[in-house]
Amino acid sequence: MATTSDRNWTGRWRNEYGSLLVITDDSDNLLRGSFETALGDSAFAGASVPIQGLHRGPCAHFAFTAPGDIASICSFTGLLRDGRLHAAWHVVSDEAVKPPHPGAPAERLTLPWAHAVLTNSDTFVREE
Repeated sequence: MATTSDRNWTGRWRNEYGSLLVITDDSDNLLRGSFETALGDSAFAGASVPIQGLHRGPCAHFAFTAPGDIASICSFTGLLRDGRLHAAWHVVSDEAVKPPHPGAPAERLTLPWAHAVLTNSDTFVREE
């Protein structure tokens, strides 16, 4: 059963890679704030992007898009247990900047569907 503290989403949350989720408002079962990835090879690197989401009890979902003209979107859906937000994430990207083959210079490439979706999971812990 969720505790009262499980229902307070506002604050700074950091995952095991150092990425930072800041939730500034959790009123009306909505989540608002920002996300900064710690991963330099991400389409979201180098920017604090606004998030929008939903929560119900210990369950939460939030999403954001990449900055600028990069066609990429990410969503996290998870469960808060024992002070940790365990969340599965999905990233869908239309393009990537990478070499078309080994040894070639990086260029912007349209990704085929089989390479356009990434999924994994992270665990966020609230910072004091």
